[in-house]
Amino acid sequence: MSAAVDICPGLRIGPRDPLLVIAGPCVIESRELCIEIATVMAGICADLGLGYAFKASFDKANRTSLSSYRGPGIEQGLAILADVRSAVGAAICTDIHEPAQAPAAAKIADILQVPAFLCRQTDLLLAAGRTGRAVNIKKGQFLAPEDLAPAVEKVRSTGNDRVLVTERGTTFGYRNLVVDMRSLVIMASLDVPVVFDCTHSVQLPGARGGASGGQREFVFPLARAAVAVGVRGLFMEVHPQPDEALSDAANSLPLTGVRPILEKLKVLHELSR
Repeated sequence: MSAAVDICPGLRIGPRDPLLVIAGPCVIESRELCIEIATVMAGICADLGLGYAFKASFDKANRTSLSSYRGPGIEQGLAILADVRSAVGAAICTDIHEPAQAPAAAKIADILQVPAFLCRQTDLLLAAGRTGRAVNIKKGQFLAPEDLAPAVEKVRSTGNDRVLVTERGTTFGYRNLVVDMRSLVIMASLDVPVVFDCTHSVQLPGARGGASGGQREFVFPLARAAVAVGVRGLFMEVHPQPDEALSDAANSLPLTGVRPILEKLKVLHELSR
């Protein structure tokens, strides 16, 4: 049984807690869009008795193409995330890419997320841990699940035990990912809550040449399997018009389709407990 982590007052992820949903657009596109998505998602999760944290990135530093939209940057992005918290009251999750970003992001975010490609970066993990905020480490596509243990220990070495880990698929040949459900069990043995990223896991990296592709039709089947295995949380990218999203359009879920998915996953989660 994995440990529980307090995200913020009134929100916890653990074996006896409701399923945590971390959801929002891949990248901050506008203040209005973020508030719209957060309002809808917070309402759905409240209705279903699920935990909720809004997630969006102020910078997507690993876009495929130099010309791809990256986001508004840290100063404007954090101001928008603060407005989301004020307007909706949701917990906030956002990525950091450099150690220097951690203190500023921690003033706004309840969860600091370490991107998959950076999950072994010692200075970044230590900086995130030292803020005292919950730290969500996304497992790199190149990493075996048991090899995430040193990353967890790097954060814990700062005295911060508030660590989550997220599965987002493993490289499977060129431009494809596969999810090994055994990894969810293995990562739980690290005594941390495990989250499943059900939208990035169906990504097809670089499949569109200058951008990644995706297969959103497989989001629900994979999420259903992960919840049945016993994950404590789900990460998903949602957008009112996903095909027009400025990042990860091909694998984002339509905002109007989220409720029926979460209704079914809530039932599975309660059974798996």
